[in-house]
Amino acid sequence: MGERVENKRSGARFDGPVSSKVGIGYAVGDGAAVTQITSRATGVTINALSGAITTDSTSLAAEASAVFVVTNNKVAIGDVPVVSIRSGMVALNTRVTVTAVAAGSFSITVVNGNVAAGTAETGAIIINFAVIKGSST
Repeated sequence: MGERVENKRSGARFDGPVSSKVGIGYAVGDGAAVTQITSRATGVTINALSGAITTDSTSLAAEASAVFVVTNNKVAIGDVPVVSIRSGMVALNTRVTVTAVAAGSFSITVVNGNVAAGTAETGAIIINFAVIKGSST
């Protein structure tokens, strides 16, 4: 218990046991935060394995979507970035998903799933992300 496991190649590390009471993830200090400016399609740079992205609050009409690139030097082509909405959305059917992964970046699509003439998304959405290190070899 309490052993430190570190992947020298990726820099990922884990401190402690894995059990139903202790989760797995990145250590304090491995995360970062960034705020998008200008529009929902403006890319951001955040070089961390986990963190939070706060989107711009430009209106996103019902049934519309916006894609932005997250430049991140910790991401490799075989990795699996995972995203979720922490808070900040106004439209109840807003969702986020990773739609592309490349070496050094991934793309997030924000979708306002409300029907036509429904609520526009005007909130500054806080998107949590974590990069699961992967390999196809």
